[in-house]
Amino acid sequence: MAFKFIAISLLEIITFATFVWGENGLAIKSIQSEDGDVIDCVDIFKQPALYHPALKNHKIQRTPSYNTMMEDTKTNDQEKSYNCVTTQTWHKSGSCPNGTIPIRRTQNIRKDQVKKPNFFHLDKGLKIKKDINLTQKNHSVNPRVYGDRQTRFFTYWTNDGSRETGCFDLTCPGFVQTSHEIALGAAIYPISTPNGLPYSITVYIYKDLNTSNWWLQYGGSINIGYWPSKIFEGGLEVHAETVQWGGEVYSKNVGKHPHTKTQMGSGAFPIFIIGNTGFMKNMRILDNTMELRFPQNVYAYSEEYNCYRTQFMGDYVEEPEFHFGGPGRSPFCP
Repeated sequence: MAFKFIAISLLEIITFATFVWGENGLAIKSIQSEDGDVIDCVDIFKQPALYHPALKNHKIQRTPSYNTMMEDTKTNDQEKSYNCVTTQTWHKSGSCPNGTIPIRRTQNIRKDQVKKPNFFHLDKGLKIKKDINLTQKNHSVNPRVYGDRQTRFFTYWTNDGSRETGCFDLTCPGFVQTSHEIALGAAIYPISTPNGLPYSITVYIYKDLNTSNWWLQYGGSINIGYWPSKIFEGGLEVHAETVQWGGEVYSKNVGKHPHTKTQMGSGAFPIFIIGNTGFMKNMRILDNTMELRFPQNVYAYSEEYNCYRTQFMGDYVEEPEFHFGGPGRSPFCP
């Protein structure tokens, strides 16, 4: 799979809850997606985030304080093929009206399911870390959380390294959504295939200097929402310290023999000239002068080189770029 990403960091949650919006719930409109999901359109002022104790009487910031769209980059003919944009499957069946946010309907989920899925593969974009606060924005295949093997666009946060806090998407309060177009946790399409078009997602996360909220932008123009500064404790109220891009596989059999068969990306090891695996391109850092720049001192790291690999292309292209992926269990990774 080939996608462009940037994801991020942050939050404290005191309580855990599962929100059910459809049927006898708070949905203004419900959309049955062809992939089996139900998307409930919920009044923006009745969304899960507002149940967070730190957000009592929180006034929703409807738009960022300034225009933060990623700048256009020059593209050649090969580069244009990477600009085929991925969208969400439920869009084929309807849309949510202005003044609502789309929430993927979930069953009652046990806390251990949300925090500790049996196995999953994700291609993650930016991961910003301060102490042990973490939020990610990525796409993943996670059967235990979502009940299927569809590739989904999701968020995950934790305030303590996933020991006591953490959840996916809007299954607990924290993230304040403002967009009626993107449903967190919903399936995406089209999906890249070997020898096919490499579809991409552009994700951008940035801090609003006027409010200190961390905004999440999708597709170069859609501001999905933000993580409020009020739910941060410590450094993320000021800035992030670390940014990471890459892929991740979780399984009880990672690092064991026999190794998990869970693949990363397309399941192939990265070979730049072939271009048939996951990649990260157009990576940028927004510094404290509000200038977008290339990340400095970039390096590649592979925790299990025989199973999953990363290939950094900094010496061969005009800006930092890397390809990644792997098959998991194989003759190289028994």
